[in-house]
Amino acid sequence: MIPLEWLHQARGRLAPHLTKTPLTFDQRQNLYLKWENRQVTGSFKFRGALNKGLSLAGWEIERGLVAASAGNHGQGVASAGRIIGASTLIFASESAVPIKIAAMTNLGAVVRLVPGGYAQAEQEAIRYATQTASTWISPYNDGLVIAGQGTLGLEVLEDLATLEQAVWIVPAGGGGLVAGIGASLETGKRTHRLIAGQSTASPFLHDLYHHGSQAGTVELPSLADGLAGPVEDGSVTIPLVQKYVDDFLLVTEEEIAFAIAYAWHHYQERIEGSAAVPLALALSGKVSQRPAVLIISGGNIQPEAHAEIIHRYPPEAMP
Repeated sequence: MIPLEWLHQARGRLAPHLTKTPLTFDQRQNLYLKWENRQVTGSFKFRGALNKGLSLAGWEIERGLVAASAGNHGQGVASAGRIIGASTLIFASESAVPIKIAAMTNLGAVVRLVPGGYAQAEQEAIRYATQTASTWISPYNDGLVIAGQGTLGLEVLEDLATLEQAVWIVPAGGGGLVAGIGASLETGKRTHRLIAGQSTASPFLHDLYHHGSQAGTVELPSLADGLAGPVEDGSVTIPLVQKYVDDFLLVTEEEIAFAIAYAWHHYQERIEGSAAVPLALALSGKVSQRPAVLIISGGNIQPEAHAEIIHRYPPEAMP
């Protein structure tokens, strides 16, 4: 359990630093869209990383912050480091999105590229943090990080105070965001369903949810790079996702790309692949319940990739 008190404490800590991101309603599709691509660093990850950073003791700050990231968590940790006065070292895959690597560096982080995927970067980061007694900031396996992400849910619930019933669709990689949203939905007596989404190219948490194991899960390159990679063994998010999530669904890479183009042509919003997963689930009909609340988690997409996608799916291809 993530106590509701933790979410409210996180909200108080974060209030001076956060942008309250827009929540818009698409009447034609009966969708509410929470645009966390407009958040500081372009992603919801800033919430959890900063809540953890602001909770650290002085000696933990002095030892420096270490994290592993596909890019968005690293930007959040780097920003938190600036605010609390800590050095930041980020381990990232050598195949990470270049714009995200550059953003982490520009925020003052030292970025160490690791051969392989996110799993290898995380292993190296944990090993380094252990050997050097640095302060490890997990992107998901930490109650304070999860509570920070849960502030997003509290914001939406306040804006939709009269909405008694809806389905929430949330992207899930390590499970920190969907666990935080689930904790926020424990408030009050309204009836909400919570659906987690991931790509068929990297369904590790999906397989843990449905089968109890990620052994044998195959990982392929994905537009949803922020949701890729295995979940840390024993992660606190695993039982939380089982507790809070009503169903866990997958979308294809083509459905993700179409949703990226749809967001641009219909809403004039630039979103990344991970953020497009909830919209892909809604547009594909895999989640048909309405109204639906979609958490659009970030907008840090490589410009060339975004341009290719919107060219591939021009306005006339949109429903």
